[in-house]
Amino acid sequence: MKLFYLTLVLATMLFPVEGNATKVRVQKSVKGYKLLVDGKDFLIKGMNWDYFPIGTNYTYSLWEQPDSMIKEVLKSEMTMLKKIGVNTLRVYTGIPKKWIAYIYENYGIYTMLNHSFGRYGLTLDDAWFENTEYDDPRVKKLLLRETTQLAQEYKNTPGLLLYLLGNENNYSLFWKSDETTSNTSKRKAPSLENRGMYKLFLLGKENTRRPAYPKGEDVSDFDIEVAERAKAMYSLFNEAAIAMKLKDSNHPVALCNGDIMFLETIRETCTDVDIFGTNVYRGISFGDSFQRVAEELEKPIMFTEFGADAYNVIEKKEDQEAQAYYLIRNWKEIYANTAGIGGSKNAIGGFTFQFSDGWWKVDQYQNLDVHDTNATWNNGGYHKDYQIGVNNMNEEWFGICAKVPGKANEIQKLAPRKAYFVLGEIHKFSPYSASSSLTQLENHFKNITITRGAK
Repeated sequence: MKLFYLTLVLATMLFPVEGNATKVRVQKSVKGYKLLVDGKDFLIKGMNWDYFPIGTNYTYSLWEQPDSMIKEVLKSEMTMLKKIGVNTLRVYTGIPKKWIAYIYENYGIYTMLNHSFGRYGLTLDDAWFENTEYDDPRVKKLLLRETTQLAQEYKNTPGLLLYLLGNENNYSLFWKSDETTSNTSKRKAPSLENRGMYKLFLLGKENTRRPAYPKGEDVSDFDIEVAERAKAMYSLFNEAAIAMKLKDSNHPVALCNGDIMFLETIRETCTDVDIFGTNVYRGISFGDSFQRVAEELEKPIMFTEFGADAYNVIEKKEDQEAQAYYLIRNWKEIYANTAGIGGSKNAIGGFTFQFSDGWWKVDQYQNLDVHDTNATWNNGGYHKDYQIGVNNMNEEWFGICAKVPGKANEIQKLAPRKAYFVLGEIHKFSPYSASSSLTQLENHFKNITITRGAK
């Protein structure tokens, strides 16, 4: 008998038993759309999170550091996130299963696992292609294999909430054929091509979050080439969703769109995608996003990115109040459109962008220890520092926490901005409680004041 127990213990040590899969599903009722986690209502109070210390760029990986350091980083940052009520992280593929489970088991925070789905290029036949052509059979085979393997590998991971495919992939559809051809020459792929640590600026080809593209919303508004690319891409999103759910039926699959472009095409091609995720940067309001997704897609809406930078280009200084101001109004709209409260009743939450500043984003390879104040795009929705024809969006200043310069070999220190404390108040509201109402929502937000923050 003793030998039996010894054998069992050794087997457990050599082959760790995965936890029971969390059962997550989308529920549609007369009250609207909700996300249910093990049968309980769950509103996503999320955060776009990464860890790139001052002096590093996207090539740095926390997960390649010693376990002791990873635990120290997570203790610092997850404790801060838990304190303000964040319940879900948006993290790109590359995070090992054990750390998703560790974050959940130690801090009660779930993870939405994001596969970029060819957004930043991929390798085909040993050649690196900067622009992904989704109708290429090789692309289909590669992306379906990667996403299916992802679902197979992570399906029983404690703390996994859902899968997210892409990141504003529709914005890359506007490459013309000559541009595409010139950018698909054979070359070696970047060393991190499949690590999933990419952001919008990976190859230095893009430096705007909302790149210039023709005015329009669906395939009929664009030329035939763009229309064909859109249909091929969204159809492949759907194929991936089907394949992933065959491997893992316990976690929904969402796509990440740039704003609400191509809704008609998405409705026609993405019938098996569970959630419409979208990165929206419109300033104080999401506008018609809730209504149009509810009416035209009949799907729940999840804001995968939104927020404001903390730098005022007119005054040429940090502006914590403005950043908090926009977040208050954005989150209030999300709550106001949840099931049971009112509005379009299809909001299931969102992910504030982002936890800490990205000092590498303006120039990915140089001046990594300089907090750049160059604004890289113009957006009239952010009226507090908007001027016609002048860029007012500062990519290195979107953190609700500022990075604090420190000593070498120390973990990155953070200084919470006013937006951090404001989010702590915002997240206290529970729209799914029996007593919640639009009146209560109004009263809750009236009592939120922009006060303390980083000095």
